[in-house]
Amino acid sequence: MLPDRRFLSTEDWSNLYKERAGRTMTQKVAFIGTGVMGKSMAGHLMDKGYELTVYTRTKEKAAELLDRGAEWAATVKEAVADADYVITMVGYPSDVESIYLGEDGIIKSARKGAFLIDMTTSKPSLAKEIAEEALKNGMHAVDAPVSGGDVGAREARLAIMIGGEKEAYTKCLPLFEAMGNNIVHQGPAGSGQHTKMSNQIAISSGMIAACEALAYAEKTGLDPEDVLKSITTGAAGSWTLQNLAPRMLQGNFEPGFYVKHFIKDMRIAKEESEQFGLNTPGLDLALSLFGQLEEMGEENSGTHALYKLWKQQQ
Repeated sequence: MLPDRRFLSTEDWSNLYKERAGRTMTQKVAFIGTGVMGKSMAGHLMDKGYELTVYTRTKEKAAELLDRGAEWAATVKEAVADADYVITMVGYPSDVESIYLGEDGIIKSARKGAFLIDMTTSKPSLAKEIAEEALKNGMHAVDAPVSGGDVGAREARLAIMIGGEKEAYTKCLPLFEAMGNNIVHQGPAGSGQHTKMSNQIAISSGMIAACEALAYAEKTGLDPEDVLKSITTGAAGSWTLQNLAPRMLQGNFEPGFYVKHFIKDMRIAKEESEQFGLNTPGLDLALSLFGQLEEMGEENSGTHALYKLWKQQQ
């Protein structure tokens, strides 16, 4: 209860009212999965004043967030119990299925009225199943995979592709705006994941092209860094050339996005393409080349480590 306004100055009463209103309106977010991208995304939500609870299988990965004041939960069930929003950013569809639909998973543990946001790149069919189960239990679920890698996550410049009810999208929009700057509602449940498959198909061939271009520049005796200055702003320009090609040349193959996760994404894209009878020769080649990279033990490197296949030829 606020004190009697008669005993406070107008300025003091106004400040106290704003402070109390802010506390009342603070919304709780459970963030599950604080890896390469997730920790930055969760941090942006804290910057916007959301009360954050985190859960990840390796607590050390959440250390920065915990140091900033986030709460730690020992289980998924504990993390989501009183959350207004639940965000997941994990590795594989099997992880998503377990976390949402398991015995102590989100659907059975979150409160009615909660909004569930899966930002993992996963199967469209699974996104639809989660949305249906959420509605049966009085919740709302959207699939919202992202693109932009570690750089986009750090700088809150992610592209976010959303599938689900329009009303749920609108309700979750302030959270999306804290993490990204290209936010599009693509349609009903599963649409976000289908859009992400289009994104990954485009990246797969683009990564091959970037590697070939740099290898050609080096083979012909050019300075590849100077070549990049020319081609990144011309018709060949791409996110991969601008952000990942310099890392290739530096020999820095730390993950902004893991090879193993990209292979997972491409396999989902291939399965979905086959269901629609779509021929994808570029995707097929990328799967083959990234498979070779995985066999070299590079599954935990960044996707731009594909360049190592060309470096072997020198």
